[in-house]
Amino acid sequence: MLIRVKYVDDRFDMVRPEILDRLLETGRVQEFQRRDGWVMPGSGNLRRTNRTKYTGAERRINHENERKT
Repeated sequence: MLIRVKYVDDRFDMVRPEILDRLLETGRVQEFQRRDGWVMPGSGNLRRTNRTKYTGAERRINHENERKT
């Protein structure tokens, strides 16, 4: 999934979530777009920038396998 961003120099771009994390950490993003609209860094509910990949067991149900049995 790519996320639309507006840089501080008013350029627009589409970036991956891990790139957005780095851009937010370095203060290079003026705003970025979510499903419900544009978000300005420092204005409240932002994503966590220290996300790590989940390494635990898969807990989601695979309904495709259930239908085949």
